Amino acid sequence: MRRTPRIFAALLATAALALGACADNSAEPPATGQSGSAASFPVTVGSLTLDKRPEKIVVLGPSATEMLFAIGAGPQVTAVDDNSNFPAGAPKSELSAFTPNAEAIAAKQPDLVVLTNDLNKIVDQLSQLKIPHYLAPAATTLDDSYRQITELGTLTGHPDEAADVVTRMKADITKLTADLPQRSTKLTYFYELGPEYYSATSKTFVGSLFTMVGLQNIADPADADGAKGGYPQLSEEAIIQANPDLVFLADTKCCQQSADTVKARKGWAGVTAVKNNQIVALDDDVASRWGPRVVDLLRAIVDAVAKVPA
Repeated sequence: MRRTPRIFAALLATAALALGACADNSAEPPATGQSGSAASFPVTVGSLTLDKRPEKIVVLGPSATEMLFAIGAGPQVTAVDDNSNFPAGAPKSELSAFTPNAEAIAAKQPDLVVLTNDLNKIVDQLSQLKIPHYLAPAATTLDDSYRQITELGTLTGHPDEAADVVTRMKADITKLTADLPQRSTKLTYFYELGPEYYSATSKTFVGSLFTMVGLQNIADPADADGAKGGYPQLSEEAIIQANPDLVFLADTKCCQQSADTVKARKGWAGVTAVKNNQIVALDDDVASRWGPRVVDLLRAIVDAVAKVPA
C-alpha cells in the first residue's frame, strides 16, 4: 500500500527517520527478560504511577514496540499494533495505531498501554477506563529517544537494560560521527518519502541526523517558514535543478522505488547522484521509527557519504 504524507506524519508526528543498512546488534532484544537489578515498585514517570511491574503491556506504535523489546521487556508485551513488525516475535494483533479503539484495547485487559499518537482522543478514553497509559510521541531529537527508552525502562522494571541501550546508542553514534571526512563543500542530498516527491527538511528528526553527517538538504528552501511541518512536496524540476549529490529513498517497500526506477525518470540522467550511482535505498520501516535502530540509519548515511570521493 502506498504510504501517503498524512500517514507518514501520523507515524512520526513531527519527525522522521530513514535507513537502509544491515541491522545493528544493539537493536536486537536481549536474550533474557529479567532486569539486571532488583527494580522496585511503585515507580512514577510524569503523572503515571505503577504500583507493580506490568505484565500485560499493549503497544500501539512500532517505535515503542522496538524500544520495549530492546530493553528486555518483550516477555511482558501481550499485544502490539498491526504495523509492529520488529522484532519478528512481537505479538502482532488487529489493533491499529492510526485508528485506535479504546474498547478493543480494553478487551486485551492491559495493565499498561504504550502509544505513540493521541489519535481519536485515545488518551482521554483510556483515562476514563482507568487503564494506565504512557504516551511516547514521535521524537524530534535524539534526546527524546533516549528519554523514552529510559522512561520505559523505569515503567517496565528494566532500568539497567534501558540505560545500557542508551549508552550503546550514544557510543555508536559518537563513533560513527567522529571520523567523518573533511570536505571543502558540503554534499547535498534529496530524501524521498514517496514518488510524489515529498521530503523531510533539516528541522525534522531524520533531517537532523543528516545534518550530523554534514550534509545539506535540498528540501529546506521548500519549507523555510515551517508552514509545511518539515514535510514539503518538491517539484521534479526543483529537484533536478538542485542537482543533489546523493538521493536517499525511504519509499522502497511502500512504493517499490529503487536506483533503477530513479535512473529511469525523465530528466534525471544528468543529476549528480544518478550519474555517480549515489542513490541509496533505505528501509521504509526504520525510516519511520525512532527507536534503537536509529543507529543503523546513521550508519547507512555515513556509509553512503564515505563512498563519495572527497
